[in-house]
Amino acid sequence: MNEADPRHDPTVESVSALSPLNIPVFRAIWIANTISSIGALIQAVGASWLMTTITPSADMVALVQSSVTLPLTLLSLVTGALADSVDRRKLMLASQVFMLVMSSALAVCAWYGLITPWLLLFFTFAIGCGGAFNAPAWQASVRDMVPRAQLPAAIALTSVGYNVARSVGPAIGGALVAAAGAAAAFAVNALTYIALIAELARWHPEPNPQQTRERFGPAVLAGIRLVSASPPIRTVLMRGFVFGMGACSVMALLPLVAKQLIRGGSLTYGLLLGAFGVGAVAGAVSSATLRQRLSSEGIVRSSSVALAVATAALGQSTRIAPAILALLVAGAAWLLALTTFNVTVQLSAPRWVSARALSLYQMCGFGGMALGSWVWGVAAEYAGLAAALMGSAIVLLICALLGRVLPLAKLGELHDGEAAAHQPGGGRSAQRP
Repeated sequence: MNEADPRHDPTVESVSALSPLNIPVFRAIWIANTISSIGALIQAVGASWLMTTITPSADMVALVQSSVTLPLTLLSLVTGALADSVDRRKLMLASQVFMLVMSSALAVCAWYGLITPWLLLFFTFAIGCGGAFNAPAWQASVRDMVPRAQLPAAIALTSVGYNVARSVGPAIGGALVAAAGAAAAFAVNALTYIALIAELARWHPEPNPQQTRERFGPAVLAGIRLVSASPPIRTVLMRGFVFGMGACSVMALLPLVAKQLIRGGSLTYGLLLGAFGVGAVAGAVSSATLRQRLSSEGIVRSSSVALAVATAALGQSTRIAPAILALLVAGAAWLLALTTFNVTVQLSAPRWVSARALSLYQMCGFGGMALGSWVWGVAAEYAGLAAALMGSAIVLLICALLGRVLPLAKLGELHDGEAAAHQPGGGRSAQRP
């Protein structure tokens, strides 16, 4: 490896929000991943709106969101252990190819009018499974691409890429669905996997000396033991579950807000999703400044309260302008909280087990989202949209209050995980099964 490689340069001190983009491999995969995210959001618009046209049931519409997040809950332990013991690049490649195949099959079925509510849920669940295998490998690989000092900025940029996509993808998806139907949205999504597959095929990272193949059972147990022995990670898991359960209502019920409260169509839905994405990008841009002024706990607590207010306001919106304003706030709060959770986990875990730590965090966070999407869907069905959104806002306020008894650790204090990974006679050799 060239000595000038910034991943191995301990003198790198100047870190800006865009510093990781100076690293070619991170930049190339980040751009390709953003393109793929645009496609995923185009598909999300198509799937959610298609469900509103083939069934009037609010809980079935909300289950579209659950079918995407549930695989991340069910498979996180498996995928995290795999990402720590096999070639992460190959795992990501296999995941992307699988999602390409599933998305193509969904497009074909939609084109020929074969889609039923349960078949649509099957395809979104299958694509979610591909994402579940990809996510911990991708997030752990970011740590291999950038130096430790740039990790918070790199994680924020991965969220920025997704939310830049969220800013434009839904609007494109809404226009596509309105002009050519859901099948066109699904087909476009299938095409967007190609760029990321190509970049992953070109990338040949150096072997990680701390990564060796482990037996599956002991690898899973090692990840669980790490989390159980790490108070900062345990706190993130508990707070992430509660936050996810409250925060998910916005995305799960937004198709119904667009259709029932605002009386709009698929383009309205796309614009509302776009507003959420713009807010998230604004949150990412401001994150570096906020981290200088607020602790991690301060960011999560403020974000939970802001998202609670925005969610309650969304439930009272009957016009598009107030809804867009609420979603701008919601997007920024969502991004800031999730990024803070992610950074805390990554900086609390030794490198050799980082994917497992991230997967356990995702299991709790997305588990809360999957459960919440179903709960708020049922609540909307029987009590109305406004009541469901108000209920989720109350859960977010509870998440903020939990910070008084379960505060997040300060980022400057999170060095034990990395240090343990390098202690002679300790770290991995002492912790591994």
